[in-house]
Amino acid sequence: MKINKAVITAAARHQRTLPLQTLIDRDGEEKTVLRIVLDEIRRSAVEEIAVVIPPGEAEAFGRAAGDRSIRFIEQANANGYAQAVFLARSFTGQDPFLHLVGDHLYAGGNGVSPTQRLVEAAAAEECAVSAVQATRETLLPRYGAIGGQRVSGRQDLYRIQKVVEKPTPTEAEQELEISGLRAGHYLCFFGMHVLTPTLMEILERQLRASPEGTTLSAALGELAAREQYLALEQNSRRYDVGAKYGLFQAQLALALDGRDRDKVLAQLLELVALHQAEAREIGQGA
Repeated sequence: MKINKAVITAAARHQRTLPLQTLIDRDGEEKTVLRIVLDEIRRSAVEEIAVVIPPGEAEAFGRAAGDRSIRFIEQANANGYAQAVFLARSFTGQDPFLHLVGDHLYAGGNGVSPTQRLVEAAAAEECAVSAVQATRETLLPRYGAIGGQRVSGRQDLYRIQKVVEKPTPTEAEQELEISGLRAGHYLCFFGMHVLTPTLMEILERQLRASPEGTTLSAALGELAAREQYLALEQNSRRYDVGAKYGLFQAQLALALDGRDRDKVLAQLLELVALHQAEAREIGQGA
């Protein structure tokens, strides 16, 4: 299975300005979040890319992308994440496709591209594969999570049997425990997937029945029941730039993963030492 197309979703109300924010990438170059995501996709050799955006924002996103080959698809009505993915069906057609969310950035992994790993796994297994990461239960309200079994002979690959959107810790303990994970940790989505045309068929039916009532997780759960669907555990770290301090954490992670690592680390240590000294002075003054 060859993956030649990618879809980025960036149309949610809380998300619409995030891909336009500017950070310093690993190479020390100033880039928008969108451009960093595009660069990550191209590390997997996928060149045809569509971005689902809010209405009337094509010019702003075009500037942020800095690439005229990107196709923009407007989500006229804010009917959710599942609809945003489905709007790209005319672009994906009957082809499998890589999907990334527009408000996540990635760092770490010893320089190995998480997108490249995912695309290679999907091509080798010839099925849909979602990237996942072991996530502590306190963060479950942020993510969809999976239940399943480890593929024999692999430490990083799982056969998905169930998908739950933002489960409670109780739900996760009852339905999503996977042997081998640390206690209180579950496999949650990483913000990137390789999906098959079957997913678009499922979304079409679910959205027709309930335009605002379905979720991508519900569609992925049905996908797992219809065909082989795997999860690849990633060693890189995901950073949700829409979370509190998310942009700061993503910037710090990129800096420590890049060419200026030693300089940034020295500055951080100096800053921490300064604040510790100030705290001691305040304590002594009290």
